[in-house]
Amino acid sequence: MMNHHLLPAYCFVLQSLTCTTQLAVSVNGFHLPSSTNIPQQPLHHAQPRIHHGTIRRTITNTNSRSSIAALSEGGDDNEILATDRAPCFDNGFCVSFPDDDDVENNGTAEQSADAASSNGKTIDSKSRRTSAVDSTSSSPSFAGEAIQRLGSMTGPTVWSEFGRLSQEYDLANLGQGFPDWLPPDFAVESLVSATIDSTKSPHQYTRTAGHPNLVRQLARRYSEHLGEEVDAMNEVAVTVGASQALYLSLQTLVQPGDEVVLFEPFFDLYVNQIKLAGGTPVFVPLTFVPYNQNDDGEEQDDVVTGGTWILEPEKLKEKISSKTRAIILNSPHNPTGKIFTLPEMEMIAENVVNAGPQCVVISDEVYKYIIHSPPKNDEKAEKMTESSPGHVHFASLPNMWDRTITVSSAGKTFSATGWQVGWCVGPSHLIAPIHQILPYVQFCASTVIQEALARSLPRADEPYEGYESYYQYLNEKYRRKRDLLAEALNDAGFAIPDYDVTPGGGFFIFARITPELKRALPKERLELPFCSNPAAPGGTARLDWALCQWMAEEKGVLCIPSSPFFSRERALEGASDEFIRVAFCKTDETIEQAALALKGLRSAGKDDADNAADSIEKEMAVAAAGGV
Repeated sequence: MMNHHLLPAYCFVLQSLTCTTQLAVSVNGFHLPSSTNIPQQPLHHAQPRIHHGTIRRTITNTNSRSSIAALSEGGDDNEILATDRAPCFDNGFCVSFPDDDDVENNGTAEQSADAASSNGKTIDSKSRRTSAVDSTSSSPSFAGEAIQRLGSMTGPTVWSEFGRLSQEYDLANLGQGFPDWLPPDFAVESLVSATIDSTKSPHQYTRTAGHPNLVRQLARRYSEHLGEEVDAMNEVAVTVGASQALYLSLQTLVQPGDEVVLFEPFFDLYVNQIKLAGGTPVFVPLTFVPYNQNDDGEEQDDVVTGGTWILEPEKLKEKISSKTRAIILNSPHNPTGKIFTLPEMEMIAENVVNAGPQCVVISDEVYKYIIHSPPKNDEKAEKMTESSPGHVHFASLPNMWDRTITVSSAGKTFSATGWQVGWCVGPSHLIAPIHQILPYVQFCASTVIQEALARSLPRADEPYEGYESYYQYLNEKYRRKRDLLAEALNDAGFAIPDYDVTPGGGFFIFARITPELKRALPKERLELPFCSNPAAPGGTARLDWALCQWMAEEKGVLCIPSSPFFSRERALEGASDEFIRVAFCKTDETIEQAALALKGLRSAGKDDADNAADSIEKEMAVAAAGGV
């Protein structure tokens, strides 16, 4: 009999299994047979660099700190980029973004082809159909269903690309979505005490659906949050992080042909999890409303400002149908920090009912205890958020308990993303299928960590560091860090939200790129070869991506472009061009280092222009004097 701890590996091996014995080398989205000759000598006098995310040789531009990845064929100029498809960068996940027709065509590599075309490559249709696991076959039929649903040639991702930059350069890293400090003392103490508690022996398997001590704590808390008596054993499921809670929710809900609604921009993990379940993601764009927008939708005085993201009723209504199986709601929202208002949630609830009895909501609430700018002047919402200030639990809305799976985790709240304990809470008819599938994914989440969390939860309600509770302390801590980063971004020339006007939660600022920052970006960054990047949508780095890469390579601060949080189509239309995601879940020292690196950012373009003008004048003077 198979050991239970081998189940996850066995499960995913089966999903991606092939029947071929010949392996292939994956090279930046291209697939080379094992017999391919890879150059062993350094090229262009560059030393190979090996990093967690990407292994690459680089050509160094002598006029800048930048490294340009070269990709060419044949001869001594061959530069190989071997991409690690699973580096841990943001919340432990690295997700690629295959085209919708990747699935239909069983794995076409349009993104890789786009990148290759920009480098002068031509990839014929047969090559584009080549299986990721057998480069000698023109058929992808050997790949497992999961791989075919994702698209077999997924290529590098934003996380592997910017993970590489974080390793290659000495940076103030504001990209990674996890805190870089220790969990609170009481959580660490709970972990230590759980580890050495010989009477309860938490080092062995526990109940598959959730450690009894933990599910009882969660049921007690959610009964208060939701106004429902939650049954600990039948209405709570404990998973390996919130990401697995989302995965299992979708696996138990979605059938091929079902549609799942996402509010765009969105956490990019959702798209491929929907595809893995056989569903179709349907995007409902949130609307960005600048603070100075007039009735005609134009910004007044040609000034670029921050603003608020809103959900427009007609945009949601037109995407709802009898095919809608689920709506994923993420509030507070990654990447924008948006807190969905109570009227917006009520609008979503109305559309759930209109879609039909099959439609449910998966409410991703991992940031619910980080509400640094709670909504104001809404007495009804305030009454609904007393147990969790500023946060409305969607399942607490009238008639929504029976149609909602609430997903959350300990990682963000306790600054312990490596603990990897998440959960689903909901009515038994939605949770029972998750209980049913859990033993075939893993036997149980870590017993020690579950016990530690069960001990931590009641202590978090106690006074902490001079505050009424740990949660109050946490919000004040993030509010201060947000303001520290916001000042630095504002000084650098970004347009940011006014948190006295716009409610906010989570630990990201979705900063807007102003025209002066666009002018500061060297023009060549939006031209070949700089803009050629197979990890970017369509293989081309647009403004958001180019600015983030330039800031990392030249200015010493790492942020994340917004395009991975948009559908490919809208990213290529330019919907994501003006925004970048910046994390403030970092130590004050890291934020201060970033603030120093950002100083003078918007004047960089002017300085370059002045230097170029001086150079031209000198050349003209030399020519006039008869020099060479």
